[in-house]
Amino acid sequence: MRTRVASYNIHKSVGMDYRRDPLRVLKVLAAIGADVVAIQEADRRFGLRVSTLPSGMLAEAGLQAVDLAVRPDSIGWHGNAILVRSGTEVLRRERLDLPGVEPRGAVLVDLWVNGVALRVVGVHLALIGSHRKAQVHRISSHIQGLPDMPTVVLGDFNEWSRSGKNLTGFGAGFNLHRLGKSYPTPFPVAGLDRIALSRDLKLADGGVHRCKSAKRASDHLPIWADIAAA
Repeated sequence: MRTRVASYNIHKSVGMDYRRDPLRVLKVLAAIGADVVAIQEADRRFGLRVSTLPSGMLAEAGLQAVDLAVRPDSIGWHGNAILVRSGTEVLRRERLDLPGVEPRGAVLVDLWVNGVALRVVGVHLALIGSHRKAQVHRISSHIQGLPDMPTVVLGDFNEWSRSGKNLTGFGAGFNLHRLGKSYPTPFPVAGLDRIALSRDLKLADGGVHRCKSAKRASDHLPIWADIAAA
């Protein structure tokens, strides 16, 4: 059975026209039709870090945010959020601090989705290569200390290199996939948004989503992947 996952840096719901429009983001998510979505830059940057995707609007779209926030009106941790189809069972949820000068974090959830257990880690890695490398090692080490489960790590990896030279910390346990050029939206030249699958999963299909709304809703295009047991 396939599960569709997606990753989307929504740029705090501010589009290429500089307007904050969460409905536009939700139209993109509806077009992708993913079971699980890792969101980056979900919350406003300052103050109470209020979510730019109100829970009521998510519910109307058949989605809910996994409870990962530390602030009452936020859905994220350092901007990272995980959205799932309403009714999806959440077995575990964690917030991970990541090393580096910039405040960065990752979010980890274990889910029961489409009749199978799946671990999903949402990330937004550092701009500096050496920091990205350290962050990947931190994430990989943490996963190794948990009970085995099919695992997908996805998000804005901020890695400009096609080879992913700063992402080698995933090691032999993961296959890293660059699904296409996703940034910047008007003229994509870099595959910053990527996905890593544990070896017990395979990539059945995937790519960069380019619907009309996606071309305006954020400075990143979303990526999606259909995954299945290897």
